[in-house]
Amino acid sequence: MTDNVNRYGWKALLGSAVGYAMDGFDLLILGFMLTAISADLALSPTQAGSLVTWTLIGAVLGGIIFGALSDRYGRVRVLTWTIVLFAVFTGLCAFAQGYWDLLIYRTIAGIGLGGEFGIGMALAAEAWPAKHRAKAASYVALGWQVGVLAAALLTPLLLPIIGWRGMFLVGIFPAFVAWYLRAKLHEPDVFIKKQELIKASSNKSSKLEAFKLLVKDKATAKVSLGVVILTSVQNFGYYGIMIWMPNFLSKQLGFSLTKSGVWTAITVCGMMFGIWVFGRLADRFGRKPSFLLFQAGAVISIVVYSQLKDPNIMLIAGAFLGMFVNGMMGGYGALMAEAYPTEARATAQNVLFNLGRAVGGFGPVVVGAVVSAYSFSLAIAFLSLIYVIDMIATIFLVPELKGKELF
Repeated sequence: MTDNVNRYGWKALLGSAVGYAMDGFDLLILGFMLTAISADLALSPTQAGSLVTWTLIGAVLGGIIFGALSDRYGRVRVLTWTIVLFAVFTGLCAFAQGYWDLLIYRTIAGIGLGGEFGIGMALAAEAWPAKHRAKAASYVALGWQVGVLAAALLTPLLLPIIGWRGMFLVGIFPAFVAWYLRAKLHEPDVFIKKQELIKASSNKSSKLEAFKLLVKDKATAKVSLGVVILTSVQNFGYYGIMIWMPNFLSKQLGFSLTKSGVWTAITVCGMMFGIWVFGRLADRFGRKPSFLLFQAGAVISIVVYSQLKDPNIMLIAGAFLGMFVNGMMGGYGALMAEAYPTEARATAQNVLFNLGRAVGGFGPVVVGAVVSAYSFSLAIAFLSLIYVIDMIATIFLVPELKGKELF
């Protein structure tokens, strides 16, 4: 395969990144709108929170379902299905009359969102040469952060003007962009060749074949376990820090809402820089060394951060914390693309990452419990221990696959 990225590769990357940006944008604007939705529809705090919970549950289900479907029927085709499902039911959210219909719309929209990460990562990985594959994965991962930043900037401006119903309609716009970009794509060559081989073979694969390939032998099962540990730590640390840190800065250090917002923006910029750097390091020096470097950086930056007292230094340190804690998002797509065959690649991306997301979802709960029983500083220091577990899993369970051609 050539080392140069062709036009198709860039188009596939852009379509995947925009889809993942849509994911981040949608989840963050929902958080911003909960107060307005609750007031308008007379929702209890529990009902309001369940809108987020069921969106995430839908995303996990969608990831598993659509990942397997894309391995069977094609990346571009199934990504188009996910976009249509998301767009239709996000649009219906704008016309919800009460809690139950809004909950149904959000859950189904979440199912549409769920396929974006894994299928998009598989599509980009298959469209880019091995030499630049980690960079491609990092660019797709950056899509989420761009969506989060867009939501953080646009929602405070638009929500008072167009209301929460109007914001749901705005949320459809990235879906139209992603649909337009994907309408001009064909399936990656490696996928087409694999499908031709499968059709030529007399062996009929079962609908569960893609799932079975994730644990087909001891070596593959070991890699799958390693990836689940890595993605669990990734999500646990990310949600644990991002959910609780603004609260800590505000209540214990007296940060104003504006200053807490500045901290969040600086930290997200650090995360984006970390993802960008990770992709380059992984392509140059390998996947395992890059993971180990960032995991060690996460341990050190978290421990140092937990000891800081000066608010101004904490603002700056937030960028380094974000860089190491979330920079590894730039590597999971390439790692999983190279570890699994084409007929299970998107399934692996979606199933393994969503298992990690499910475990990581307990991050805010665990951090909150430690904060309540002891202190926030201790809770942050505790988070450093999970990255030590991450390093052990990387050393013993994750293979080095830099430069591997997809099969």
